[in-house]
Amino acid sequence: MNDSTTASIIDGKATALGLRAWIGDQVISLNSNHGIKPGLAVVLVGEDPASEVYVRNKRKTAVKLGMESYEHTLPADSDQETVMRLVQGLNADPKVHGILVQLPLPKHLDEKPVVLAINPLKDVDGLHPENAGRLMAGNVGMVPCTPLGCQLLLRRRMRDMTGKDAVVIGRSMLFGKPMAQLLLSENCTVTTAHSRTADLAAHCRRADILVAAVGRAEMVKADWVKPGAVVVDVGINRIPGEGKKAKLVGDVDFALVSKVASAITPVPGGVGPMTIACLMFNTLRAARLQNGLADVDMPTDF
Repeated sequence: MNDSTTASIIDGKATALGLRAWIGDQVISLNSNHGIKPGLAVVLVGEDPASEVYVRNKRKTAVKLGMESYEHTLPADSDQETVMRLVQGLNADPKVHGILVQLPLPKHLDEKPVVLAINPLKDVDGLHPENAGRLMAGNVGMVPCTPLGCQLLLRRRMRDMTGKDAVVIGRSMLFGKPMAQLLLSENCTVTTAHSRTADLAAHCRRADILVAAVGRAEMVKADWVKPGAVVVDVGINRIPGEGKKAKLVGDVDFALVSKVASAITPVPGGVGPMTIACLMFNTLRAARLQNGLADVDMPTDF
């Protein structure tokens, strides 16, 4: 690939809009045929501005797709028992099919027992150990939204990933580990790289599929990328821009890597919009499964 070549853009915003339209049709069908309206409850503890924006966007999207949205905001000084009691109440509420506790919680709270308290069938964030185990075993369960969105973007771009070398930079429970499992399910040969990986660039350089989720602005350079690779950038980093405005960039040096890769997700407009769309997909699945109805597969053509 020469310097004049520019990678095609993997448009997460357009894909998310298509997925949301498909989900909206499914919600209408579920309501008209079975009298079921998927319900999503979001729990926010404290007044973190970024979290408030995320919660507001989730509520607006749920309502737009014909779902019920239940928002529970607790004071920042709420104790562990109060949060646990709320989650247990939502578990018992038949109108609530999906529960999402907005993380991170205030520092005085322990996140682990809160996540464990969520009914795995209602765990639309896919963080409960039972759902993590189901993903590893290849069984039906809730999959974390961001890696699920990345899988859909890759499926639509590549169709068949069998035999491809995939490298995931990042090993978190929220993204890196489930992303590796999803790529294994697509018959990729997967390497999970991280901050302690020796010669990280060399590992990345042999990847047909490179997924970056490290939280370091523009860390992945052009000479880390195999010519013709498909690059998925999960990072969202704010760096100084013109004037007082911050500029959003990913973990990949987009301007230079796009001259080497065959396809790349932009930041913003790539992976980000897929996360909320996949949260709605998980809520739809949860509503069906909790009512004894057949599961639905993630569509690729819409």
